[in-house]
Amino acid sequence: MNIGDLVTAHYKTGKYTGTITGIRPGTYTVKVSSVLRHPVQGDLHNPNQAEVPFFHERKALAHNEQANIPEAAVHPFDEKPLSYNESLIQAVKKLEERLQSKEDAFSRRSFESLQSIKKEYSLMYNISFE
Repeated sequence: MNIGDLVTAHYKTGKYTGTITGIRPGTYTVKVSSVLRHPVQGDLHNPNQAEVPFFHERKALAHNEQANIPEAAVHPFDEKPLSYNESLIQAVKKLEERLQSKEDAFSRRSFESLQSIKKEYSLMYNISFE
């Protein structure tokens, strides 16, 4: 892959589309253009556990944010990505639906965490999830 290529990139628990802006041994720098999967909430060291000392709120990488991503987590993308705001709304809604379909403490806590993040997104990107 080369600088300027459109790719998908897995970063932590989220998935994004973006453009390669830098190449280093074993790593690509990717400039985010859309969100394909919103990051999971909670403590990654204690997955699916609601009662942990610190329950992380994870936001998606921002529009045009650049992240260094391992080579193995970057793949070519040959579709037209959605706009960042549109993709963020879809990714959040998908995660909400998945969390609401489960009846456990972790899903409820993750859903609550996501509601707080949605408010921040609305302020940051001037978008509505309704």
